[in-house]
Amino acid sequence: MIGPRTLHNAIVHYNDFENCKAFMMEMRWPEGSVTCPRCGSDHVVYLEKARVWKCYGKHDHAKFSLKTGTVFEDSPLGLNKWLTAVWMITGAKNGVSSYEIHRGLGVTQKTAWFMLQRIRLAMQQYSFSQASEQVEVDETFIGGKARNIHLWVREQKITGSGGKDKTMVVGILERSGKVRTKVIDSRKKASLHRHVKAHVEPGAEIFTDALKSYEGLNPEFVHQVVDHTVEYVKGQVHTNGLENFWSLLKRTLNGTYVSVEPFHLFRYLDEQAFRYNERKDEHCDCGRFRHVVKNIHGRRLTQTI
Repeated sequence: MIGPRTLHNAIVHYNDFENCKAFMMEMRWPEGSVTCPRCGSDHVVYLEKARVWKCYGKHDHAKFSLKTGTVFEDSPLGLNKWLTAVWMITGAKNGVSSYEIHRGLGVTQKTAWFMLQRIRLAMQQYSFSQASEQVEVDETFIGGKARNIHLWVREQKITGSGGKDKTMVVGILERSGKVRTKVIDSRKKASLHRHVKAHVEPGAEIFTDALKSYEGLNPEFVHQVVDHTVEYVKGQVHTNGLENFWSLLKRTLNGTYVSVEPFHLFRYLDEQAFRYNERKDEHCDCGRFRHVVKNIHGRRLTQTI
């Protein structure tokens, strides 16, 4: 694998457009033949001065650049800043805030925030097979602590105890495998069972806590329960892997991002799940960086609230 290994080397390396071009061409067209992102034709020529290709296929918008058809499309920022931002977020164990991107790259905080949302879209992992063998399932609540909220705000936002007025998230962790997460509206039996059946192979061993909503997963699955009011580990029956993931997620949200709106939470879940699933990449930061850049093609995010 050829490429920079550290953030400093990445900044220097990708500050040269020719290096950016060579790298992006390798990621987008690994077979070596540049094709039009609109029609798929390889009858294209490179216009050196404009730094774009021209397609001779019969369609509108004949010219295209390295950004066309990617999460970077329509952005006035250079690839040197985009690739540096990708390296920063993929290499940061606890995430990186928009203010840090803003200060480091010399862009506005609003631009940095939008950059991060686009990069998180590239971090989404769609091609999951169903989890098998030993699987942990658990849910958690995401939201601010009441003691940290001003009294007048607390009276408006917090109308009950426990998880009320917080966002519910369910997680499925395949031991020695990957984690997948999803924001859910309810942790009632129908909702949780539907999610488990969609992402876990029949016959797999499922470990959960003693929440009543998980009852009834047998006989389709081998369901074992650990009651946290009594113990946290019962032999191999525990949910400590997911508890560890929730701990990392909440430290990232509280320590780096401070405040996350519920309708954007799924993007931060994608980021943390990607970081967890790729934590053992043999090429470390460089490998995770390349993995994200490979996923920028065919994904667009044109507006966020």
